[in-house]
Amino acid sequence: MKFHQVEPEVAGGWGEGTVAHRESGRPPVVERLHHVFDGWMGDELLETTPCFIVTEGLAEAIRAAGLSGVTFGAVEVGVSETFMELQPATVLPSWVWMKVEGVAGRDDFGLSPALILVVSDRALAVLGDRIVEAVVSPF
Repeated sequence: MKFHQVEPEVAGGWGEGTVAHRESGRPPVVERLHHVFDGWMGDELLETTPCFIVTEGLAEAIRAAGLSGVTFGAVEVGVSETFMELQPATVLPSWVWMKVEGVAGRDDFGLSPALILVVSDRALAVLGDRIVEAVVSPF
């Protein structure tokens, strides 16, 4: 099976509600994730290092395919003033936190030492046209 590096769209960053422990080294351990959108180009997989969020629909597709290396949790989502100025009519879908726990090059989802998302052929097929803004390259 082949593996690919995926660098998702970055549509914002950590909000005030994020609880992370940086003293634990690299990467920080995130206990609670609050993602604040500054803009959104439409991809269903987004990154705010070292965390990833996906739409509920994509999470269901990943579960249905039986892909390994991820679990899902709650994420608080908000929008910035910039988002409201640039995309006031945009309605965001529901999001979940995709916690990558797999081993890069073995599981369907994993993280490289550089914290880049690594996915299998199977996972890339599920992501498909849901990640048109992402940069995908061989692993």
